[in-house]
Amino acid sequence: MFDGSMAMSFHSLRYPFHILGNVRKHRILYRTKKIPILAVPPSSTLLQTDESGNLPDSKKNSGSVAASTSSDSASLFISQTTTVGIIGGASVDSTINFLNKLVQWSSKDGEDSLPFVLCSDPVLNKQLLSHERSYIPLMSSKRESSSLDHTPIVGNLQNKRAFLERSGAQCIVMPCHISHSWYNEISTGCSVPFLHIGECVARELKNAKLKPLEAGSPLRIGVLATNATLTAGFYQEKLQREGFEVVLPDKATMEHTVIPAIEALNRKDMEGARNLLRIALQVLLVRAVNTVILASDDMRDLLPRDDPLLKKCIDPMDALVRSTIHWAQSVEKGT
Repeated sequence: MFDGSMAMSFHSLRYPFHILGNVRKHRILYRTKKIPILAVPPSSTLLQTDESGNLPDSKKNSGSVAASTSSDSASLFISQTTTVGIIGGASVDSTINFLNKLVQWSSKDGEDSLPFVLCSDPVLNKQLLSHERSYIPLMSSKRESSSLDHTPIVGNLQNKRAFLERSGAQCIVMPCHISHSWYNEISTGCSVPFLHIGECVARELKNAKLKPLEAGSPLRIGVLATNATLTAGFYQEKLQREGFEVVLPDKATMEHTVIPAIEALNRKDMEGARNLLRIALQVLLVRAVNTVILASDDMRDLLPRDDPLLKKCIDPMDALVRSTIHWAQSVEKGT
């Protein structure tokens, strides 16, 4: 499994990077090096590209795998029919957490996991974080949130998607909540299946055959997330399409618990953020929701794994991992 040194190596990269790999669990051992590159196992290939998914001139003429195959990065690909393309998002840690689960859960008795192509770009990380922060009052002005141009973010994400298609990805996923704000624009024209995290979690809840907590009431699902994710509205849309009644934090809860929790987290006041999060979850649960979709990796990581409140929540990233594996299994069976 991936350890902390991998995350450290990821942060040390100065350019966007892409990993092509088919990983064996017992071979995933990474060591941090002093030079700013990522150590990868023999079965993976590392490509550093610009925001458009092109190789820098210095790389095209080098003696790397890229140069030996072709000067065009599009010629580097994994040919397996179950190759997963992963677009990294606002948090490198979240991307690694998703990949870690994909590797572990798709492995068969310790054998090869699903082949994957990982695309992560520090520029995109900053763009997405800036977008999220523009919805937090104390971290930005109203003028900033209203005038923020999303075109560079959408264009960057579209370039990543195109790169993954050229690299041989047969299915694409984005383990990032906020990136799904522009899912329609990013997925338009995509030649392979492009999974939506909201559809994945809504489908799992539908198949779970839940029963209302109150007789005669509709099935209620709570959603707790950042202002930016809730404003995008894609979780609400996908859940309502499956027949669920969606319960969101009211204005008072957002202003007095959720937003202060995020602010406390940014100040490194973990205990304060944890207590505020617990209050926000309890407010949703008393409104007779069956479960709460905790659509924030930072919030999820605040609570210990054995916390009773966390057991009443669903991590949509887990649903995305399971749906990705289900897609691969369907491909292998020819269904």
